[in-house]
Amino acid sequence: MKKKIAIIDYGLGNVLSAQQSFNKVIKEYNLSASTTITKDPNLIDSSTHVVLPGQGAFKSCMSGLEKVSGMVDSLEKFALKNKKPFLGICVGMQLLAIDSEENGKHLGLGWIKGHIKKMPTKKLKMPHMGWNEVIPKLKTKSRLDFKKSDYYFVHSYYFECDDEKNILAHTNYGINFASIVFKENIYGVQFHPEKSSDQGLGLIKSFISL
Repeated sequence: MKKKIAIIDYGLGNVLSAQQSFNKVIKEYNLSASTTITKDPNLIDSSTHVVLPGQGAFKSCMSGLEKVSGMVDSLEKFALKNKKPFLGICVGMQLLAIDSEENGKHLGLGWIKGHIKKMPTKKLKMPHMGWNEVIPKLKTKSRLDFKKSDYYFVHSYYFECDDEKNILAHTNYGINFASIVFKENIYGVQFHPEKSSDQGLGLIKSFISL
């Protein structure tokens, strides 16, 4: 069956960069898949995979998503009810949390129990920008395959999970923080796989294969 990958455009994610990286993987590995950038909630139901990019502030991203009529409901049906593969990138990952403390307290989607906290700033440059190692949790298994390697980050806040079981990998920058979170079919990565060389493309390939 041909995979249909919907990349959600709500005005606050680098959707073209995400699409280009997915298309590169599809072409390189001759995968039976296609990508669509969409603002149409009606296209979500017919998709096999959904990607939610995000950049900027948490509140702006959540507000942008809610302003697209019917989008949140369609995404919840896709991910929570139909349990199809879902990937949040950067702030798209953070939106999976219950809430965020960035510029006040703001509610997220609440799909994965946890809270978005500010990175400790003592003796550290902010934002956390550049290459850093993503280390898999050895006792945590999921269908998403990725390798221990350096990936590209740009962020000042991190996902503090209520349950350690939702952490698939961690990274150290002053503290150990969750760099990949997951719950069943739902995945979130704090880094940018589309900017992370071959290892990032490998993670994208694994996601398409889910």
